[in-house]
Amino acid sequence: MEKEKINLNIKIRKGKEKDFSAILSLFHEAAVYDGANPDVVKNSVTQMKREKKYIHFFVAVQNKKIIGVAVYSVIYYTWAGKSLFLDDLYVKSEYRSNGIGSKLLNKVFETAAKEKCNRLSWQVEEKNKGAQKFYKRIGARFGDKWFNCDFDKAGIKSFLKNK
Repeated sequence: MEKEKINLNIKIRKGKEKDFSAILSLFHEAAVYDGANPDVVKNSVTQMKREKKYIHFFVAVQNKKIIGVAVYSVIYYTWAGKSLFLDDLYVKSEYRSNGIGSKLLNKVFETAAKEKCNRLSWQVEEKNKGAQKFYKRIGARFGDKWFNCDFDKAGIKSFLKNK
């Protein structure tokens, strides 16, 4: 059964430092939604304040409450050049299916165009069939040859220690 759309007065705006606590809460929710323990989120408001020059995001706001976020970075791909990477797009579950994710994604696309990016890319969790359906509907191409290779902070230290 499809969720009934509700009329929401949503504002999409550029994120600010004052939003860090609210978006951190959304990061924890997203971890749970993806089937992980919220403790996998090692980020903190203190860390975000220290690293704020690297944090670029839009928020969806309803009645002064942040209900969604899109976090992105400008990066450089060797095959494409200057690009934009969407790290996270998350909307609180009770607000989904109301076009909020689309509005956040539109701002990211507008930013990629404004920044003259040659590519916009992101990842979608294998089990997140709803997001995959949405991304396919808007024309996203899905790869099948590449795998994520990640090291956390401890892994970086271990690699350097054991090289």
